[in-house]
Amino acid sequence: MASILRLSAQRVAPTFTRSFAVSAVKMDLVQDLYINQLKAYKPAPKDQNAHVGAVRSFSAPNPPSAPSLPTDLASELAKFDAEEPTIGGSAPKAAAASTEGGESADEYLAFLEKDLPKHEAHH
Repeated sequence: MASILRLSAQRVAPTFTRSFAVSAVKMDLVQDLYINQLKAYKPAPKDQNAHVGAVRSFSAPNPPSAPSLPTDLASELAKFDAEEPTIGGSAPKAAAASTEGGESADEYLAFLEKDLPKHEAHH
């Protein structure tokens, strides 16, 4: 029986196992130097008065004064009532009515409102 086991063990194909190989890590000299310089960097401490030239000093504005009422309110109201109101600005009517074409605005509007002549269809 032992001889049969030996023969069958010899006939069995060798088993292959999967394995992977890891290559050696390549050293990057430039990267190592850069990282070492970053680790060694110490920023210079800022001066306490470094902001003096760049920032203006704050000064609070003066508080506004309360408006004063007129002493003679009746005369102020009478003067307001006597004024003639102006509607549509202070331009005179003659300048507003004339246009670049030499006719007034009323004449132009009347022209636009006129019926146009009907064209007869030619067959």
